[in-house]
Amino acid sequence: MKDAAKLVGVDYRTIKLGIESGTIPTVELGPRLMIPRAALLRVFGVRA
Repeated sequence: MKDAAKLVGVDYRTIKLGIESGTIPTVELGPRLMIPRAALLRVFGVRA
């Protein structure tokens, strides 16, 4: 979450809330939740 927050320039709690609300999609890989980069950028309107 901290890496994702840094990438889009928001607080990590914003990412956490987005994941919990379903606004930010995640992929479960074993015990870890991964945030697809393209989807994260799209949610925040960042062009890659």
